[in-house]
Amino acid sequence: MTPDTFLAIFLIFCRIGGCLLIMPGFSSARVPPQVRLFIAFSVTLALSPLLLDKFQDRLSDDTGLLFSWIVSETLTGLTIGLLGRIFFMALQTLLTAVAMAIGFGSIPGTPIDETDPMPAISSMIMMVATALLFISDLQWELFRGLLASYSRMPPGQGFGAQLALVQITDQITEAFLLSLRISSPFIVYSVVVNLAVGLTNKLTPQIPVYFLATPFVLLGGLLMLYFLFTEFMTLFMAGFIQWLSHG
Repeated sequence: MTPDTFLAIFLIFCRIGGCLLIMPGFSSARVPPQVRLFIAFSVTLALSPLLLDKFQDRLSDDTGLLFSWIVSETLTGLTIGLLGRIFFMALQTLLTAVAMAIGFGSIPGTPIDETDPMPAISSMIMMVATALLFISDLQWELFRGLLASYSRMPPGQGFGAQLALVQITDQITEAFLLSLRISSPFIVYSVVVNLAVGLTNKLTPQIPVYFLATPFVLLGGLLMLYFLFTEFMTLFMAGFIQWLSHG
């Protein structure tokens, strides 16, 4: 191999490694850093034969130019990974609201994908979402997207900060609307139940209605989760797959 080939492989590693650094599933705190590094390096070697021609006759010995290439490729990979992580961040935010809405907000759960503790219901659903990412073989769609990114954002053209900010803003809007749409039944349930309990408490102030209604609110939330969980995860994964396929 020539020095230019090694340099091109390293630049490919910068984009792929930056993406996998914060992409959901791969960036989990439960995945050791050595394993993440090995995965990024393996994917780089697998995709390098298809991408080396993108760097042919474009590399130079200029240290400043080489540094700018490294920075731009790393930032491009981080942006791609952040666009995917926004979906899971939006889901995590709305799941915290769902847990509070159905009365499980005060029940702590074990962190699965994150280091910060979340309600038990939220931790369970986030674990399922992360597992579905690999069960559905979406990691291969991610690698296909990384390969296609070299056609949309060729190496050497620099990092477009304005375009990246626009994409991130649009992704945040889309992800939160998706998460809000699939979480809306639980939010509506919370509004209706709390309104009913509040009216009952006004009519019978001698009885601690909120205290007595708590088990029934929890039971109703669990029943809703039982009947809607499949559609909940299906709609979320459909939105994530659509971004992987067309984003």
